[in-house]
Amino acid sequence: MEQATVAVLKKTPLNARHRASGAKMVPFGGWDMPVEYSSIVDEHLAVRTRAGLFDVSHMGEIEVAGTDALAAVQRVSSNDASKLQVGQAQYSGLLTPQGTFVDDLLVYRLAAEHFLLVVNAGNIDKDYAWIAEQIKPMGDAVAVNASSRYALLAVQGPEALGIVQTLTAVDLGSIKYYWFAHGEVANVRATISRTGYTGEDGFEIFVPPQSADRVWQAIIEAGEPAGLIPCGLGARDTLRLEAGMRLHGNDIDETTSALEADLGWIVGWKKDDFIGAPVLREQKAKGVSRKIVGFEMLERGIARHGYDAYVGGAKVGQVTSGTQTPFLRKAIGMAYVPVEHSVPETQFDVDIRGRRARARVVAMPFYKRAKEK
Repeated sequence: MEQATVAVLKKTPLNARHRASGAKMVPFGGWDMPVEYSSIVDEHLAVRTRAGLFDVSHMGEIEVAGTDALAAVQRVSSNDASKLQVGQAQYSGLLTPQGTFVDDLLVYRLAAEHFLLVVNAGNIDKDYAWIAEQIKPMGDAVAVNASSRYALLAVQGPEALGIVQTLTAVDLGSIKYYWFAHGEVANVRATISRTGYTGEDGFEIFVPPQSADRVWQAIIEAGEPAGLIPCGLGARDTLRLEAGMRLHGNDIDETTSALEADLGWIVGWKKDDFIGAPVLREQKAKGVSRKIVGFEMLERGIARHGYDAYVGGAKVGQVTSGTQTPFLRKAIGMAYVPVEHSVPETQFDVDIRGRRARARVVAMPFYKRAKEK
């Protein structure tokens, strides 16, 4: 009799720290990850008003290098990487020939001929295989799955800069949004990127895995006077939804094109050919039949991923993300609907476990942080 094999969850270098700190652990993308430390609400509000620290070491890092590295990255990613200066990053898509998402990713230009692609945790092996295969014809360019070389910590919130600045000699204020610098954090060599997935200002810090716990502890200690707390994936999800950020596997996947996902701004329309370009250019010219929208509930109930959307009794689409947000204190979500029902203020119904509840299309993002004066 054969025994069913249970996949062993991967662990980040901070796994023991999370467990010792009493975090609630859950499987996520093949990893054993903290979903919350105190509560999702407390952690969400800490990031919006003070600061939170996240372990995002489960994310994947794929490096592409060689004299033809730029051409290779241009082929596999949707955005225009030629616009990146050394020290700059961009949000992009890893697309299929149909213009749909293999994954979404961040592209960092480490050097003229050296790029770092940060991909989603559950897609690392798939993405690496896809990238390596697609760049074979590109000449002198090689892709390496370098995920084991990096741990990644995210400090997010209005107090993030002040907290991290106490631990580094790098002038963090001079790092512009979606730029990065190299230096030391807590006496550990690091790459400090002014990026994040929460809608707040903050930094994502790449460090060697063996030093991750030391840096984590230093940030916790430095951030305590400012009210920083450790945060899990639960708050990361509610924060990114408030900020209107798409989640691969929910809001974007291999069935949704970049234009349907309202992400035309991450397409380098003036680039030469790239994977998915012909389909996207045709969609841009002719228009798409459906698109993602943000919505808020007008009646009691929370719309969840997979719930159906109705107009006039007919099913027209499906909710991809939804929650009751701790900061805005309203039930919001994203859904794909026909373009004729995508205009703000348009109403539709969501089937919430057999009960129809009214929702209204609203502009995204739902939350946008106030700019510094």
